[in-house]
Amino acid sequence: MNLYHLYGEKKITYCLNNSEKNKNNKMEQEIDTNELGESIVKVLKSIYDPEIPVDIYELGLIYDVMVNTDYEVKILMTLTSPNCPVAESLPREVEEKVKKIESIRDVDVEITFDPPWSKDLMSEEAKLELGML
Repeated sequence: MNLYHLYGEKKITYCLNNSEKNKNNKMEQEIDTNELGESIVKVLKSIYDPEIPVDIYELGLIYDVMVNTDYEVKILMTLTSPNCPVAESLPREVEEKVKKIESIRDVDVEITFDPPWSKDLMSEEAKLELGML
């Protein structure tokens, strides 16, 4: 199950202007959104809530990941509670680590509490890791 959506199809073709060429000559570039999405998820799975030994992706803190054709990423995520001690540092860590992916130009992390996080959002893997199954 992939929680990210990358504007629908697996590949998006778009044109990039090449400043060395005239306006009528454009360079086409193909984005493999599936590969890019997997790279982003891999990074998210490397980030852990410091109080829970499960990564933030399996914990269910990531609600959505969107990437546009300019390689700008928007991540919609939540925290386990509004009073979470890492409320400032965790979103910043997500932004910094995802931004390190070679093709990513910018990352915006938005925190939401709608819907509020609950244990139901955790993956089976996370529940197993925490002895909840």
